[in-house]
Parts: sequence; C-alpha cells; structure tokens
Amino acid sequence: MDGDRTTQTATRSGLKSSEAAARLRRDGPNQLPAPSRVPWWRRLFAQLTHFFALLLWFAAVLALVAGMPELGIAIVVVIVVNGLFAFAQQERAEKAADKLGELLPTSIVVRRDGELSPVHTRDLVVGDVVALGGGDRVPADLTLVVSERCSFDESTLTGESEPVFRATGTPVLAGTFVVEGEAEGVVTATGARTRLAGIAALTTSVRRPPGQLDKEIQRIVRTLAFVSVGVGAVFFAVSLLVGISWTNAFLFAVGITVALVPEGLLPTVTLSLAMGAQRMARSDALVRNLEAVETLGATTFICTDKTGTLTQNQMNVVEVWTADGSVSVHGEGYEPTGSVAGAPSAIARAAEAGRAGVAASKGRIVHKDGEWHPVGDPMEAAIAAFAARLLSPDSPVPAEEVVRRFGFDPRRRRESVIVRGQLFLKGAPDAVLPRCAAGRALLVQAHSAVEDMASRGLRVLAVARRELDDPGSDASPDLIERDLELLGLLGLEDPPRTTVPRALAAARSAGIRVAMLTGDHPSTAHAIAREIGLLGPDDMVVQGADLPADDQILGALLDRDGIVVSRVSPEQKLRVAKALQARGHIVAMTGDGVNDGPALRQADIGVAMGRGGTDVAREAADLVLLDDDFATIMTAVEQGRATYANIRRFLTYHLTDNVAELTPFALWGLSGGLFPLALSVLQILCIDIGTDLLPALALGGEAPSKGVLERPPERRHLVDTSLFTRVFGVLGPTEALVEMTAFLVALMVAGWRPGGEFPTGSALLAASGAAFTAVVLGQIGTAFACRSTSRPPWAMGWTTNRLLLWAVLAELGTLAFFLLVTPVADLLGHTVPPTEGFVVAVLAIPAVLLADYTHKRVRQRRKAVGARPVA
Repeated sequence: MDGDRTTQTATRSGLKSSEAAARLRRDGPNQLPAPSRVPWWRRLFAQLTHFFALLLWFAAVLALVAGMPELGIAIVVVIVVNGLFAFAQQERAEKAADKLGELLPTSIVVRRDGELSPVHTRDLVVGDVVALGGGDRVPADLTLVVSERCSFDESTLTGESEPVFRATGTPVLAGTFVVEGEAEGVVTATGARTRLAGIAALTTSVRRPPGQLDKEIQRIVRTLAFVSVGVGAVFFAVSLLVGISWTNAFLFAVGITVALVPEGLLPTVTLSLAMGAQRMARSDALVRNLEAVETLGATTFICTDKTGTLTQNQMNVVEVWTADGSVSVHGEGYEPTGSVAGAPSAIARAAEAGRAGVAASKGRIVHKDGEWHPVGDPMEAAIAAFAARLLSPDSPVPAEEVVRRFGFDPRRRRESVIVRGQLFLKGAPDAVLPRCAAGRALLVQAHSAVEDMASRGLRVLAVARRELDDPGSDASPDLIERDLELLGLLGLEDPPRTTVPRALAAARSAGIRVAMLTGDHPSTAHAIAREIGLLGPDDMVVQGADLPADDQILGALLDRDGIVVSRVSPEQKLRVAKALQARGHIVAMTGDGVNDGPALRQADIGVAMGRGGTDVAREAADLVLLDDDFATIMTAVEQGRATYANIRRFLTYHLTDNVAELTPFALWGLSGGLFPLALSVLQILCIDIGTDLLPALALGGEAPSKGVLERPPERRHLVDTSLFTRVFGVLGPTEALVEMTAFLVALMVAGWRPGGEFPTGSALLAASGAAFTAVVLGQIGTAFACRSTSRPPWAMGWTTNRLLLWAVLAELGTLAFFLLVTPVADLLGHTVPPTEGFVVAVLAIPAVLLADYTHKRVRQRRKAVGARPVA
C-alpha cells in the first residue's frame, strides 16, 4: 500500500481488529526474513575437505599403506581438530543477521478499535497506528501523524550522531528509537519491506574475499605438496635403479612423501594467530576471526568513523560568549564539577545563560553507579552539566514552575519555556539572533563569534530571555518569542580522544592511509579532522551525495591520505570499501551501527565498537574495540605485523629442518645406494612431530620488534627469495653439514672407512643416533637464529622469549627420551651415539648461529653500500 495514501486515510481510532487480521494474513508477520544458509553439516564437511585437508588425508592414507598406523592416526586427529576449530570460528561470524532481529521490540502499543492496546510486534500490519514515547524502539517503518517535540536516535541506520527531530508527516524507520517526546505514526512498511530489512539483506549478501594469509598458506601448501610428491617419485625411481624391489621402493617413496608433508604447519599457524589474538585482547582489541590478526598487519587503508572512535562521544560546553566577554569552561564528561575562566561579569552572564538553557531543556544528568550519566538529549544534558558547574548540581528550575513550553521543531529551530513571568529560549543562532533586541554592534559581534566557534568545530546554541507582562497569554510562540535579551552563545564539542593524533602519526609512519567516513555534517567533520591532524595537504572533504558514480573514479578520488567523506550512507560505505580494494588496498573499516554491517563484511578487516556499537556491527566484524578508541587499532596493527613476522619465522624454521632431513636421502640416491642412509623415515617423522613443534610455537609468540610501525606493511609473499636464500643457502646446509659430519665421525670411530664394507649393526645404529642428535640440536640453534632476520640472539637477549626457553628444555627432554628409552630407540632404529659423534652433534648449535650471524652481517653491509649516495 502506498505510504502517503495510508497516512491520509489513517484515523485516530486506528484499524479494526478484523482488518488487521486480514492484512496480517495477506502480508505476513512483521519480522525480518531468516537468511538462507548452507546446512551445518555441509559447512563442517567443507572444513574437512579443502585443499590442505585433502593433502593431509592423502598423507594419512599413505602412512597406513606404508605400515605406519600411528602416524596416520595422528594426522587424522590434526585434520579433525583444525576442521572443528575453523567451523566454530565460521559459525560465530555468521550470527550477524540473527542479531538484526533483536533491534525490534517484542511488543508495542497500537490503536485498534478506537482503543490503545499492546500487541506483539510480529502482529503489526500496514495501516496500524503506533503510539511511541521516550525510549521506545520503532517497530516498523512509520509516517508520523502526531509529533510532540519528538526526537529520534537514527545513528544505527544513518551514522548521524545527534538526535533528529521529526515533525508530523515525516517518516521514521524501524530500528531507530525515540530519545524524547511523544508521537503516533501509521505503519507504512513491515518485515522484509522495511529499510532495516534492506540493510539486513545487504549485510548477508556480502561475502568477504579470501584473506591474504589464506591465499599464502594455500600457495605454500600447494608448493610443498608438489615438492613432496615429486621427491617421492624421484626416490621411487632411484630405488628401482639400485635394485630394490618395486614393493619396498614404493613403501620407501611413500615414507619420504609423508615425511615431507607439513603436518604441523596449519596447527602452528592457528596457534600463532591465537597467541596474537590474546595479546590484542590485553590491549582492548577482541579478535572474532583469527585470520584477522594477520590481515591487520597487512592493512594499507583504514576507513574510520568519527563519533566515539576519533572523539569521546560526550557533548560538553567548552566556551560561552557573552556581551561582557568570553568564558572558557573545563569539565570531564557530564560531571557537574569543573572550572571556568573569564572576567567576573562574563562568568555571571554565562551563569544566567546556563540557567536559561537548562530551563528550556528536558535533558538532565543523573548520578548512577558512581558516575554521572545523561538523560534525554545528550546536548541538553551537557548544558545541564555546564549550568551545574556554575550554579548547583540540582536543576535550577523545578519542573512544576513551568507554565508553558514551546517545543523544538525543524521549522522554528528553537524552543522556549515560560517560568515565573520569564521566557527562556535556546536554539540555533540564525533562529534566535534576529529576534533579539540588542543593538547592531552587539549583534555583529555575536555573528562573528558564531562563525569563529563553528570554524573550530563547535556546535553553537544561542540562549536568550524576556520578561513577560502576561505570562498566561495564549499567544503563539512567534508572537511571544521576540524582543529578546541575548544572554550568550554556548559552544559545545564532542572532544577528540587525546590518543588519536599520535595514533594517526603512527599510521602514517607505518605506510597506512586513513580516511574519515561519517554521517555528520561536513563542517563538523572538517573541524574534527583538522583538530586531530587527519586532513591531508589538499584539505579535501566530500559529501556522500557528491561521490562519483563510476567506481574507478571513486577509487582514484579516495586513494589518498586524510580524505573526509561526510553524510555517507551504508551503500556508499560499501562502495568505498570495494573501490579501495579494487586498487589493491587491504581495507580496515570501522563501524558501530546497523548501517555499517555491509561495509564491515566487505572490508578485509571489519572493526566494530565494543562500548557504543550494536550487536549487528560486532557480529559482522572481525575485530571489536573494547574501548572504542582509534589508537587501539594501531596497537592491533602492530600485533598483526608481529604475527606475520612470526609466521615467517617458524616457516624458516620448518623448511630448514626439511633440508637436513632430506640430505641423507639425497646422498643415498646420488651414490646409487652405496652411501649409508643416516636417517630413516620414522626418525624424520619423530623429528617433525616430536621435537619440531614446540620451538615453532614459541617463535609464533615472539613479541613485536622495535620499529615495526616505522615501515610500510609487508606486501611480499610469506615464502620469498630472501627466505629461500636463508633456508637453502645458509641455515639448512649448515645443519645438514654438521648432521652428516656427526654421522661419518660415528661410523669412522666404529672402524668404517669410505669405500669399505657397508656398515651394519650397532655401528650404523650409533651413527644414526649421532645424525638424529645433530638434527635436533641444530633445530635449537635454528630456533634462536630465526627470532630475527637482522639481529643475532645475543643482541636480543637469550631470555627475552621465555616460551622458547621452555620449548628448548622440552626438546632436550624429548631427545633424551628418544635416545635413552630402549624400546623407543629400537623402534626408531638408533642408539646413543659415541662420544665423538655426540661432540660433533653438539657443534650444530654454534655452527648454525655462526653461519646465521655471518649471513646477517653480509646483508647489512650490502644494504649499507646500496644506501650510500652516488658521488
């Protein structure tokens, strides 16, 4: 039904019950449509069958075929645990649409059959007349037929931070709520046809693109899978060439392939992200999606809201202009205590202005739970706090002394009250100053003061009074509100957070661009952006309605630091995120309202407010700021970058061990089977699962390095040329060299010489134990070396990563278990190495550290030479 026609035909008696029931059957209940979802079992199945999981399933089957059931079972456990964990994370992220329904009240008062009666919101129909009062949530889209000084908080839908007054004949939307006043409205849309439902559909339709970490892990897994299968095939062919039966050759190749599959990679990545999330939580940043930890570190563009994130979301009177001079006001939040500075006559005049402002307001402050809180309009509560600082914490005008009240409406842009023969009035300066009887000079000064305050981002209200000859007159407010005495101009601000300027400077040092996207007025946004140092050199402020329609042009317009977009709509925020992503940016988007849901889902990293935000925004986001502070985003970015670096650290560590593990098989293959095999497949698997995992996890907990926010975000692959050079050119060969040296020394001590009879028995078992010990101890040296790509461990402090110390102790204990427990040693095929072989194995630790230190020094010298200016 057409909304205008419905409004015109609505009556104060409302619908008849029979008509309401018929419309309910025709249109359906007033509730948001349930989003279509993939069944839970299919979502769980997907977590167990993606590429990495399939690779592990393949490895488990091969392990069973090769006669290693214990390994196969362990791999299956890894698959299931990781699948369940990822499934749980996905379920939490999918709850955003469910929370939208909680924004609607469960019952509301309507007029039916000529009487007011409560009905469930599900039973509302188009044409119902709904009665609203202060604090009520609007249950459907309405058009007001009665509005008595009624203001609505529409911030969850529009982003506008201040309550909006709605007059008779204007629409109000489902999901908003009444700040003050009383109203009646006729329902024009219910359920899926409301504006709120449209945003819900937009939110659920948005699917965030795969994250950078997910892409990188998939790339690494595919590469390692190709290498594993390729190496297994090579050794299968070599085994056949040296005369091994095809059955044994196949089992041998299968064992090599399984050994090279990175069973511990995904658990290590997951736990590293979880550790990063725990550190963020200690800094008031709650991570809802673990991958967001790494994505934050890669962020290149932050689109932030203004109110509550860059500002404190607390209105405060900070300046009063009077005919006797200006007064500065200082106070915290809505506390009734504070200080003022100015001439005594100006302060006295400001006190009169404060009393008049409170008299013409309904908003107040109350003391609750040890703090002062606003009641009603936050702006009016700020005036009450200001007046209390000059007069008394109690209301200076008892409510019962009010004779008449002329409420605010958008046409008059002012409101007034008659108290004890006096008229007190407050309103917009351009609506009040023309009605004042002040001289021309004073009005010129007042207009100049208004412009000055507005240019500094203050919201300005004019306060005036008048002595009335006939207080009981029934004259219209336009006749009474004239010949006023101007008491002063009140300058209110929502002060910026003190932490924001430093955080913005940190963002720029880190190579991150920042834009403000707000529903507020352009002048307010401009002033705040200028005050906190956000505005870029071009001082650009664009209104949402003026954004170009072409997405490529939009991206080019926005792709700069310090741009401000005001009066922005939910669809426009979504377009902004897509346009910046199309230009290669990793976008972080902040938001707190229902309107922010789609953009939060589209952005690479959605950041919601924990204190002032809605459940919808929090459920749609990856990160929730528990303190609503922009500075916390930069703290989280620092942790995200540290986590990215940590993933590179333990990848270096993992791959280095693979070099040492493959070397014995390479020598055996190149010699045509004539060189003894130093390690067995089972020994390699014990290294991977038994001793390799804990140091890798400890590297995942490494604290952020100094200067991590003083360089642009990492745009390279997790595994790149520099990492390969370090692994295959420095750390891996060094560890492998010591390993094979320890093996040969142990054999020579037993009497074997190259070219001699193939060693067997206890000599080979002891030599294999020496090689095994060298690899494990080499892991310890590699772990300490991987703590930094530029500094040696002694420069960082040996004890600064206590997790690594405990991991090393555990690794040494595991090594002793594998060597000294006879049944375990017999199963693995080694014994305790001879003294000479053990001494060489111990040298693996200093050898790896020395090679790593030499490589770092060479890199630093090359970098220094490259940085020298050309003569």
